[in-house]
Amino acid sequence: MKQDIRFLREKQEEIARRVDLHNALPSFEELQTVGAADLSCSRFSKMGYAAVVVMSYPNLELIERAWAAELLTFPYIPGYLAFREWPLVKICLERLKTLPQVLVCDGQGIAHPRRAGLASQIGVESGLITVGCAKSRLVGECSKPGFKRGDKSDLMMNGDKIGEVVRTRNNVKPLYISPGHQIDFEHSTQMILHLCRQCRQPEPIRETHRFVNEIRKREMASL
Repeated sequence: MKQDIRFLREKQEEIARRVDLHNALPSFEELQTVGAADLSCSRFSKMGYAAVVVMSYPNLELIERAWAAELLTFPYIPGYLAFREWPLVKICLERLKTLPQVLVCDGQGIAHPRRAGLASQIGVESGLITVGCAKSRLVGECSKPGFKRGDKSDLMMNGDKIGEVVRTRNNVKPLYISPGHQIDFEHSTQMILHLCRQCRQPEPIRETHRFVNEIRKREMASL
């Protein structure tokens, strides 16, 4: 197992070296499509379900969605969950007719012990622009942002900035936003704020979460 962990760590270190934090996102006036990826599992089953949705921008109308289900053979190891989730997300991306210009992931980007969270791995492996948007902090130190929408503080690790803690609605818990690939801190946060319309989380993530759980419940009921 130690050898396996060493291999996974080396793979993540390689991914981190390939992450590009230069912004490749078009201007928001030119942006036409956004997407999100999410994975759902049941404590009573080893089946994993993933979904990716593509929505128009700025109207956030559903364009396309894809899902995949497979037996999860990779164990649950904190810090290495991208290896468990990426294969299923990859299948979803391959089933889409329209790839999003930017993909938001319900997880971390470079705000990760080895700076290679799910959003970074998906971005490097797929070539997509990706943003990590997590509900909780995995690593790093930060101060609390103000209580108004758009208030933010830096998330730091070992003296380096790895993300931003952002209030997406007044007086609600902040989100932990970090670049995944081909995007910088400023545009990552702007992207999430643009996608948070009425709720704490971005609309594409909410739609993907709803869809993948719907699929999981339907498929499990048919077994």
